[in-house]
Amino acid sequence: MADRSAPSCHLRLEWVYGYRVISAATTSTTRRPRRSSTSWRGRRGLQPPEHRQKFYLGHQDDIISLALHPERVLVATGQVGKEPYICVWDSYTVQTVSVLKDVHTHGIACLAFDLDGQRLVSVGLDSKNTVCVWDWRKGKLLSMAPGHTDRIFDISWDLYQPNKLVSCGVKHIKFWSLCGNSLTPKRGVFGKTGDLQTILCLACARDEVTYSGALNGDIYVWKGINLVRTIQGAHAAGIFSMNACEEGFATGGRDGCVRLWDLNFKPITVIDLRETDQGYKGELWALAVHPTKPLAMTGSDDRSVRIWSLIDHALIARCNMEEPIRCAAVSTDGIHLALGMKDGSFTVLRVRDMTEVVHIKDRKEAIHELKYSPDGNFLAVGSNDSSVDIYGVVQRYKKVGECIGSLSFITHMDWSSDSKYLQTNDGNGKRLFYRMPSGKEVTNKEELKGIQWASWTCVSGLEVNGIWPKYSDINDINSVDANFIGQVMVTADDYGIVKLFRYPCLRKGAKFKKYLGHSAHVTNVRWSHDHQWVVSIGGADHSVFQWKFVPDRKLKDTLHIAPQESLVDSNSDESDSDQSDVPELDSEIEQETQITYRRQVYKEDLPQLKEQCKEKRKSAASKRRERAPGNSIRLHFVHGYRGYDCRSNLFYTQTGEIVYHVAAVGVVYNRQQNTQRFYLGHDDDILCLAIHPLKDYVATGQVGRDSSIHIWDTETIKPLSVLKGYHQYGVCAVDFSADGKRLASVGIDDSHTIVLWDWKKGEKLSAVRGSKDKIFVVKINPYMPDKLITVGIKHMKFWRRAGGGLIGKKGCIGALGRTDTMMCAVYGWTEEMAFSGTSTGDVCIWRDVFLIKTVKAHDGPVFSMHALEKGFVTGGKDGVVALWDDTFERCLKTYAIKRAALAPGSKGLLLEDNPSIRAISLGHGHILVGTKNGEILEVDKSGPITLLVQGHMEGEVWGLATHPHLPICATVSDDKTLRIWDLSPSHCMLAVRKLKKGGRCCCFSPDGKALAVGLNDGSFLIVNADTLEDLVSFQHRKDVISEIRFSPGAGKYLAVASCDNFVDIYNVMSSKRVGICKGASSYITHMDWDIRGKLLQVNTGAKEQLFFEAPRGKKQTIPSLEVEKIGWASWTSVLGSCCEGIWPIIGEVTDVTASCLTSDSKVLATGDDFGFVKLFRYPAKGKFGKFKRYVAHSTHVTNVRWTYDDSLLVTVGGADTSLMLWTYEMEGHRDSRQCDSEESDLDSEEDGGYDSDVTRENEINYTIKALSTNIRPMFGIKPHLQQKEPTLDERPPVSRALPQPEKLQTNNVGKKKRPIEDLILELVFGYRGKDCRNNVHYLNDGADVIYHTASVGILYNVATGCQSFYQEHNDDILCLTVNQHPKFTNIVATGQVATAPSIHVWDAMNKQTLSVLRCYHSKGVCSVSFSWQEGAKIASRAGHNQRIFVAEFRPDSDTQFVSVGVKHVRFWTLAGRALLSKKGLLSSIEDARMQTMLSVAFGANNLTFTGTISGDVCVWKDHVLIRIVAKAHNGPVFTMYTTLRDGLIVTGGKERPSKEGGAVKLWDQELKRCRAFRLETGQMTDCVRSVCRGKGKILVGTRNAEIIEVGEKNAACNILINGHMDGPIWGLATHPSRDFFLSAAEDGTVRLWDIVEKKMLNKVSLGHAARTVCYSPEGDMVAIGMKNGEFIILLVTSLKIWGKKRDRRSAIQDIRFSPDSRYLAVGSSENAVDFYDLTLGPTLNRISYCKDIPSFVIQMDFSADSSYLQVSTGSYKRQVYEVPSGKQLVDQTVIDRITWATWTSVLGDEVIGIWSRHAEKADVNCACVSHSGINLVTGDDFGMVKLFDFPCPEKFAKHKRFLGHSAHLTNIRFTSGDRYVVSAGGDDCSLFVWKCVHMPH
Repeated sequence: MADRSAPSCHLRLEWVYGYRVISAATTSTTRRPRRSSTSWRGRRGLQPPEHRQKFYLGHQDDIISLALHPERVLVATGQVGKEPYICVWDSYTVQTVSVLKDVHTHGIACLAFDLDGQRLVSVGLDSKNTVCVWDWRKGKLLSMAPGHTDRIFDISWDLYQPNKLVSCGVKHIKFWSLCGNSLTPKRGVFGKTGDLQTILCLACARDEVTYSGALNGDIYVWKGINLVRTIQGAHAAGIFSMNACEEGFATGGRDGCVRLWDLNFKPITVIDLRETDQGYKGELWALAVHPTKPLAMTGSDDRSVRIWSLIDHALIARCNMEEPIRCAAVSTDGIHLALGMKDGSFTVLRVRDMTEVVHIKDRKEAIHELKYSPDGNFLAVGSNDSSVDIYGVVQRYKKVGECIGSLSFITHMDWSSDSKYLQTNDGNGKRLFYRMPSGKEVTNKEELKGIQWASWTCVSGLEVNGIWPKYSDINDINSVDANFIGQVMVTADDYGIVKLFRYPCLRKGAKFKKYLGHSAHVTNVRWSHDHQWVVSIGGADHSVFQWKFVPDRKLKDTLHIAPQESLVDSNSDESDSDQSDVPELDSEIEQETQITYRRQVYKEDLPQLKEQCKEKRKSAASKRRERAPGNSIRLHFVHGYRGYDCRSNLFYTQTGEIVYHVAAVGVVYNRQQNTQRFYLGHDDDILCLAIHPLKDYVATGQVGRDSSIHIWDTETIKPLSVLKGYHQYGVCAVDFSADGKRLASVGIDDSHTIVLWDWKKGEKLSAVRGSKDKIFVVKINPYMPDKLITVGIKHMKFWRRAGGGLIGKKGCIGALGRTDTMMCAVYGWTEEMAFSGTSTGDVCIWRDVFLIKTVKAHDGPVFSMHALEKGFVTGGKDGVVALWDDTFERCLKTYAIKRAALAPGSKGLLLEDNPSIRAISLGHGHILVGTKNGEILEVDKSGPITLLVQGHMEGEVWGLATHPHLPICATVSDDKTLRIWDLSPSHCMLAVRKLKKGGRCCCFSPDGKALAVGLNDGSFLIVNADTLEDLVSFQHRKDVISEIRFSPGAGKYLAVASCDNFVDIYNVMSSKRVGICKGASSYITHMDWDIRGKLLQVNTGAKEQLFFEAPRGKKQTIPSLEVEKIGWASWTSVLGSCCEGIWPIIGEVTDVTASCLTSDSKVLATGDDFGFVKLFRYPAKGKFGKFKRYVAHSTHVTNVRWTYDDSLLVTVGGADTSLMLWTYEMEGHRDSRQCDSEESDLDSEEDGGYDSDVTRENEINYTIKALSTNIRPMFGIKPHLQQKEPTLDERPPVSRALPQPEKLQTNNVGKKKRPIEDLILELVFGYRGKDCRNNVHYLNDGADVIYHTASVGILYNVATGCQSFYQEHNDDILCLTVNQHPKFTNIVATGQVATAPSIHVWDAMNKQTLSVLRCYHSKGVCSVSFSWQEGAKIASRAGHNQRIFVAEFRPDSDTQFVSVGVKHVRFWTLAGRALLSKKGLLSSIEDARMQTMLSVAFGANNLTFTGTISGDVCVWKDHVLIRIVAKAHNGPVFTMYTTLRDGLIVTGGKERPSKEGGAVKLWDQELKRCRAFRLETGQMTDCVRSVCRGKGKILVGTRNAEIIEVGEKNAACNILINGHMDGPIWGLATHPSRDFFLSAAEDGTVRLWDIVEKKMLNKVSLGHAARTVCYSPEGDMVAIGMKNGEFIILLVTSLKIWGKKRDRRSAIQDIRFSPDSRYLAVGSSENAVDFYDLTLGPTLNRISYCKDIPSFVIQMDFSADSSYLQVSTGSYKRQVYEVPSGKQLVDQTVIDRITWATWTSVLGDEVIGIWSRHAEKADVNCACVSHSGINLVTGDDFGMVKLFDFPCPEKFAKHKRFLGHSAHLTNIRFTSGDRYVVSAGGDDCSLFVWKCVHMPH
């Protein structure tokens, strides 16, 4: 039989012809000393001066980007692909230094190193063109941001400014700054200097100058973000590459030229490269080798033929043909070269001078294959026309024959050695034979038998069967070539792989060696004439690879070369033949590889599942639900140890305790006292455990959808860190590094991901896919923490860390054998020695990656290994522990685990001799051994063995029974054992018996002497309860016996239920079956007898509750009320009205599997499919009862039972094989130990009342500015999209016409007009108090106050009233906090609304941004708090299903914080990257209920205070409520502040001012005594949202947008800041001559503000929402329009009402005095404008109104002569009316000649340019032209203020924009003299005052 192993010879890549340039710009860079590094598909080559190439093979797909490190040795390359990565590698050693991955998708388009080479920036090919900045050595992502909506072509660091980058691409250039973890872009402004176009490359220069090359061949020069000049026509076409150096710049363009420039971009010279050419276009298919010389010929779709010398590695000839070339052949004498063309013709050339011999075209379809016969007489030409033509060479290529037998295109042909036969392959995979030269098909098998083939290039045929995988499409192998002498062949396929097989290769799925290099398909492969080389060509990557063939005998010499490292191995792990040569897998290992650990539902899914059941919850919440029971249970002892599928999971701790795991519990066992302590942080099966080198911390990994690893302290049992987010389904191996800082873990996902962590920080350092097959162990090298090994099924790999990746090398076995399945591994006494135990019982000894010898150690697999100071200890399936010396030369001692060796006093029983050993650990003079049977033994060095822990073995445990009057219980399991356990403190197994079958149920007789056991084959036994010897056995059923019960009293009857739906009743005394209960429609799940032993209650799988009468089994129907009255001997039923409440909301997903009632019938314990044990009050009537729940079991709790005296609850856990004992604790008996129950999931109904402010805050939905929609309900076509109708006579020529009048009356005619060039924010009136809190703070000992409104942070100086601003946010700020650490003074953090919101950390004094944290929040950040010890730490986790209002760090800690919200208080601890939380426990206080909590403060000794919605303050110690300060305020307590100086606490709430009460109170440290302060604001109720305490003063921020300072001594109030409390602020008017302005808002007030004094002068409350306001021309009157249709005129001096009128029902939108003060125009939502004549006095009778207005009025403006009014409306139309008649003016020529007094319209041709391209959803809301008539400011729904030139009739006019407001701007005005612009905000209720900067004269 042919050998099916891989060939022992191999190939080595020697040379590559080709360089990648099609789509990758600038991939070639020169590096010192003058070498060039080129990138082409898939691999990189380097061409040193001595003309030799080296290759980097770390990628597995096309490389499309490359960057050179500034030191010119390291190279970074990026590839395409689904999960692309970046490799940084050393170009001398060609070894990987770092791998960066897991961020980009699709591919990496560009790369660049920064100046000192520490950071690398990359751009992805995903839809957002993500930009990432890496710390590449660590493999750590520093920052990422979406790059642009379109492709980015180049990115570069600014080498002259730190933290700045520039990127360019399709129609854009962006200037980036890196701050904290966020990248912020500014778009380059093309302005008027150049056209907006695609930029292809760039180079940075000094002084913020950037040069960039554009698509049209110009060079654009940028200064800052502005385009300053262009160098026209630098190249004739696009500029693809640009490089800067000390002397100047070089550019390369599409025109084939390279130009050199000096430093000022003056041209120096041009180099034209159009003549040099060496690459390919199109696909490359044709390959032929010369029959006698080392030459290869290639021909391509680019119509060129090239001849390459394989010795000189050079192109020696090329010539171009007329047509694309598809195949080539050289005649046997080497004189002629035949080329087959794509158009069906072929050409023959002379090789010598490439001159044409003949050109023949007989076919229409492409010629795909041609070959000369070995005797040189014939040429066979195969085409896509499915035929082969035969031509006579000597007859000048006359056609002499034709082969027509194929039905598909011809793919391959071979001649026989005697030239008499030809074999062909076609596209259908058919292999045909023809007689030559006639072309007659041969079908006779006999005739074919003896043919010797001259060559073998066919892909089908017996000899090459083995090249095909077992199941494969026939066309993916493109080419084959056999080397008959060396008995090997090479193949080329569509996956870019070249493979080496033995020849012949008869059986499918043969082994091979594979070589990567090509990127996509390899189209052809050939041996050179002397078989020294293999030449392969790539289709799309146009490269020609030359491989050196290394035959067998040379292998010995090459072993000294380290095996080629790569991310994909170059040997045959892929070959999937049935491994005849691999030993049988051991049964145990086989079993273990079958376990999947996948769950239908994970515990993490609970919150979502609950969400889906929302409707049910709502209905449930309205009903009164049963309270949870007062009593509780606590885990006391666990029997069991997980050995059957885990290993090395058992250790001694520092103190000599033993740590191991079972189910979801980490157990610390004290063997002296026989007690256990538990780590209960996991919620599903723990699969692995490792101990820290100091033996005090332990890492455990669990099963889960996003499975976690917990590192916890064995002394305190507290978690130190939780690692999540990288492993799916589970973690199967963990290991600490020798310094204890790092942790390695392996997942059980399909690719068994390996992750290296910095566990304290919770950071992933590196990750890699491990192997397709299961990995059992990972070990970190104790000497070099960057190296590790993993072992598993047919797997032994040595890894080293490279940045964010790990590079693996397979263990090199050499001639010593094959890779066996490895079960365990350890490192030896030096860093390169490693030892592994195999599944066949050998120990392999490795040096570096080479196997140097094997030692036979055990019979059967070596499961466990442990390294000692001087030697090793191993344990195997043979049940033997062996001690070895330090070289594995001698075995020093063996211990067999046998019953005979048990120490005399040992408790418990060994199940069998020589159990399989799964874990070994040494310490404290003993050897600790864990077995597959769930036992833990301690072996004394002198030999005796003590049994410490026992449990069931693999298989589910269902059967559980407690003894009627002794503290013992029995269990029976699918592991075919029945066991009796002692529940008293000795905690041991008293007896065990092996059964013939597994069992699912058992029951003690009422006297406790007999024990009945139901088995899985339908039989049952009754055994003696002490000796477990058989008394009787029966078998009447075929299916599993699911429940078995003795009747109470004398135990006369035994009921036996089975899964075939029957219950049999037996008479115990007579041993006969006396009755059968029929009528169940599904299998029986539970049974209970009544006290009399007459009635049987039965539950079935179909959720039926049935009753039968004993002994006959007659079915009874009993109403539910009666069922409760019956006295039941036991209650284990889960159905019926008295346990309705035990079914969870998600009852469809999960079942309640078991229940048991205490003997006093007060408490029902249940077990369910989620692994929860729950306690309910009994009877649990009504749906969804409240409960206490406990997690320790992993998946199903299969059974629960109370002991006879209710002192213990015993539970068994199905597949986790554990038996758990819980102590039952009465209500008062609460000791200080934490009670691990989670209160039930549903929140209580009563949350302490309702408050409008809280409700509003809870329901607020923050709009994100970028997604903003219009604030007015406009309709119609936007102005910039309307079609203009041409006027009748397109304006007469200038000569005849009058000069056009001014558009706008200007009031400074005498002066030269100076345009405004910039606006600077000077003042902000407003404070965000209505929905934010804790956002006012003192800085600098009370000299300054910091707060925020809209999107600006404001620093207010109390003494001067001056403000300064932080304006880096781009959307609303929602929260603000100040760092209180003395080291960081004046450091502020603010968080904003956005789709990807960010938190900015900045210095309040100089407004410098220190860091920006882009984070995991989705809608906005609603609370920030510094950990008061060090800057900010971040972790994310689903906090709570309802709104959280505040989170604050404890002042004395930086890992603990508290969050409060709707019905919620949680106490959080930061463990590594994970957040662990505890709910606040209310239990100890009578009638306490969870209320909505609004604020939090801290006291000493772990006290926490939380303020509630009802006005109470709760006091918590740790997480338990200890007292309530009732009615600290009458309304909700919105804010609390802890003074760190003296510990005093300030609270603020909602309260009516009264004599004794106030909305602000100052308390002592314990919240016992207080002093109240009244705020003299004149409001009905004061609502305080923020408090802060400085030196002797309290700073208060109110709901009414006021900031007030209260003196502690005299309680005097000083209002610092005023603002409108509700918006939008629609009305805005500036005084005609002074720097005053008025604002009118929805809060019903009109306020007068003084810009110079920086304060509010006056406020008028109108009682209704105000909409608009206007000054009269003299400034002596004010008109106010209201939302209810009324308008009022006030006299300014006295604020008396001069007149008021209400003629309309709906809101007044605009109101205007005419310039001559005669008329008042009032525009409303009723599509009307009313005119009033003011000269007629205050009666205000309407004199006329404007008709035919199409929609509501937005703005109105009078003409300068008061005779016209322009009105803009909600349908985007502007109309002009005569005053006072109200007639519409339609004559456009008249309209064009009007001079307007003011211009506030957003419509009209003069302002068409203010509408932006992005206004689909959002509008321009307001505009105002300056008094000088040459500038225009606008405000829009995006919250931007924009400055334009006026008029701006061109669409999308140029402008400057200013940010600061929230989403909507409602109004905007210039003050007199154009000194300031005032803008009013909609959402933010703020007024911004901007100072105008005029251009100098």
